[in-house]
Amino acid sequence: MKRKLIKQAYIVNEGKIIVADLLIVGERIEAIANQLTTLNAEIIDGSGLYLLPGAIDDQVHFREPGLTHKGTIYSESKAAVAGGITSFMEMPNTIPNTLTQALLEEKYIIASNTSLANYSFFMGINQNNLEEVLKTDNENVCGITDDGLYFNNDEGILANYPDFLEKLFSRTNTLTALHSEDDEIIKHNTIKYRKIYGENIPFALHPLIRSEAACVSATKRVLEIAKKHNNRLHFFHISTAAEANLFENVLPLREKRITAEACVHHLWFSDKDYESLGAAIKWNPSIKSEEDKNGLLKALLENRLDIIATDHAPHAIEEKNGNYFKAMSGGPLVQHALPAMLELFHQGRISLTQIVEKMSHNVAEIYKIKSRGYIREGYFADLVLVDLNNHWQVTPQNILSKCQWSPFENQWFKSKILKTFVNGNLVYNQGIFNENDTGKRLRFAKSR
Repeated sequence: MKRKLIKQAYIVNEGKIIVADLLIVGERIEAIANQLTTLNAEIIDGSGLYLLPGAIDDQVHFREPGLTHKGTIYSESKAAVAGGITSFMEMPNTIPNTLTQALLEEKYIIASNTSLANYSFFMGINQNNLEEVLKTDNENVCGITDDGLYFNNDEGILANYPDFLEKLFSRTNTLTALHSEDDEIIKHNTIKYRKIYGENIPFALHPLIRSEAACVSATKRVLEIAKKHNNRLHFFHISTAAEANLFENVLPLREKRITAEACVHHLWFSDKDYESLGAAIKWNPSIKSEEDKNGLLKALLENRLDIIATDHAPHAIEEKNGNYFKAMSGGPLVQHALPAMLELFHQGRISLTQIVEKMSHNVAEIYKIKSRGYIREGYFADLVLVDLNNHWQVTPQNILSKCQWSPFENQWFKSKILKTFVNGNLVYNQGIFNENDTGKRLRFAKSR
């Protein structure tokens, strides 16, 4: 069985930073101690470097099957491990939409053959497949979601259908994760600005169309129903400070029945950036004000928001061109999410231990992932070795997502990911990939 010994790294884990050795035997962490020696082990010098648990991203769109001109499970998982993300959970808005258990398992088969990271896939839900959704296996599937799907033929998301939410929440014991915006408010705002600008609405008005009011209205509605049924509910991509303040900072985290996340783009960009970046930062929910950006980070540090995700959603560059209505919403983020958060560490806005908590520990807690998310003896060796003082710039030449563009293009980062281990395998090593082993299907506790 292969052995790897990481020597004298700063290990960032469970609120502490210690200098220690870490031994990997096969897929798992065998030992952590001040000084370790072992025969026949590959020695990796961690001196001066920081060893983090691999990030777990609970919201990505990897586009396979059906949209593979944008990305594939292979291409996007490759970008993910280069960015220190060792596990992902993917959305159902592929083609066909993942609305049956058979289609869901087809995605797992693809990932088992091509994903460099560990993986799980959400079961999709619309108004016609409730009985199929109720068959979802809690131990082998991360959850159910409407994210990226139309609930009712060609419009709407689940947050706008309270009667159906009542029916769903009264019957399911599976973790449900929702996108929360009010369709009627968005439609009203779209009509208003279309009358003024026609098809050429400025991108800077995106946060006025997909507005704070649209987010708060829907989130309040869903919260009220979920609390009544005591469901295990998770909110994707909270984008406003007002919404964040609706959530409680109950600890320990596993006692929360309702959890929520912020995404990297909402923590990094603000409405000030539309002038220079335009469609490149068009996301749904929209990137909003500087006050919202700061308020989201504050809510994370106060434990009102629980995790950091990406909502990685690549589009071909031509799909991001054109006017407001033609430019698709979303963009690639997995490769640059952890470096961006480490940049906020350098700015003194968040600590290393808090980054690890929000990108690794808490994701494992929320989804009750087995043996991942921490640097612990006996856990899978999903690890990232980082140099906090190794400046580099995002350029088209080093972007790994299949779409080959990024809203971070030309950005300099102070921290560089040197090595990424997935299940003990050194998958990424300073620009070189080992593709001999694929990731594993994530497993979960039966009761969420």
